[in-house]
Amino acid sequence: MGATIALCLLIAGINGWSSPVAFPLYGVTLVLMFVTWLFSSLTIEIDDEEFCHFFGSGFWKKRYLRSDIESVKHVQNRWVYGWGIRLTPHGWLYNISGFDAVEVEFRSGKKIRVGTDDPEGVLDLLNADKN
Repeated sequence: MGATIALCLLIAGINGWSSPVAFPLYGVTLVLMFVTWLFSSLTIEIDDEEFCHFFGSGFWKKRYLRSDIESVKHVQNRWVYGWGIRLTPHGWLYNISGFDAVEVEFRSGKKIRVGTDDPEGVLDLLNADKN
């Protein structure tokens, strides 16, 4: 998805290059390409002590101690929640595509949702030491 958006922006930038009226589009195109690159992927890392997720090559990296996690479950986000970083009625949502997510509830009562194309795999890893 990110590559498609970047390609469209590149084509729009090249088309705008030939028109002096479109000069402001260069800056907008560059900003949109940069944002597309930042949010082109969402990575989840889980080890014995931490649950971590981040966009792109480490942008907006969030770390949580696994010992602070109360429960996790597979959820479906509503389409109106969109993609990116959003505050929803279910807490903060971090997502780049699709509607599948893992909802993490912490001992403090705070909840987050992290989008994933493998929610069951994430659940298995987060629940591995609880069995």
